[in-house]
Amino acid sequence: MPIKESELILNPDGSVYHLNLKPENIANTIIFVGDQNRVDKISKHFDSVEFKTQKREFKTHTGYYKGKHISVISTGIGPDNIDIVLNELDALVNINLETRQPKEKLTSLDIIRVGTSGSLQKEIPVDAFVLSQYGLDLNGMLHYYQINDIKNPDIEDAFIKQTNWDSNKAKPIVVKNSSTLEKRLESDETHKGMTATAGGFYGPQGRVLRLPVHDPELNHNMDTFNYNGLKITNLEMETSAIFGLSKLLGHHAVSLNAIIANRATGNFSKNPSKAVEELITYTLNKIVE
Repeated sequence: MPIKESELILNPDGSVYHLNLKPENIANTIIFVGDQNRVDKISKHFDSVEFKTQKREFKTHTGYYKGKHISVISTGIGPDNIDIVLNELDALVNINLETRQPKEKLTSLDIIRVGTSGSLQKEIPVDAFVLSQYGLDLNGMLHYYQINDIKNPDIEDAFIKQTNWDSNKAKPIVVKNSSTLEKRLESDETHKGMTATAGGFYGPQGRVLRLPVHDPELNHNMDTFNYNGLKITNLEMETSAIFGLSKLLGHHAVSLNAIIANRATGNFSKNPSKAVEELITYTLNKIVE
């Protein structure tokens, strides 16, 4: 049965609604960035750019880097935007947009997040790179999908117990990255661990301006969380959603972050742009190795 027009919305030119993309506009290797301005910072390294488009915060450049076909897409901020981007990317490769029927032969994309975040551990300094082995979903978006096959209950239960997690909040979900992409992108330059994904920047990440937070001890409890040596390395707003939806849809995903702040020490990078640029070149060269 065809997918209804109200469920899979297409633009008049046949492109998917939010991303403004057609299947021929993307590569099978895709770099995610949050900031639309970072798309140009990556594509400037390409040997050639064959396609560009932008609709709202969703900006895409597709081209070649050292012979490798790569797309760069800005997702905007937060797990809700990741829900849009990943579902529409999957539709581009795994649904026939003319018949509105899922394809019999499915395509698996390689998705690599290149982002920035704050470290929760003193030993991970500003300007370092973190490669996320797990995404810790604190925002609840993934609960709208059937996730039993991708969860890690032992780690989740340990986190709930060690942090005194309030049962009125969405139950935390832990999702593993793609081991294949992890092996390709790891090196002595990368720190590893679990990346917590919040649903907001201020209260959900423990920042206090004028509003008191519900659990003032949560950040400290997250800092000290330890499950058989697995610690929470950093806190941001996209990784768990990328890992979860990618696993559910059959894609490979990994997340790399330049650490521009250390929440444990209170330090902030003296040159965050330089840290991001170094992560970009590191990632591109690892992709083509």
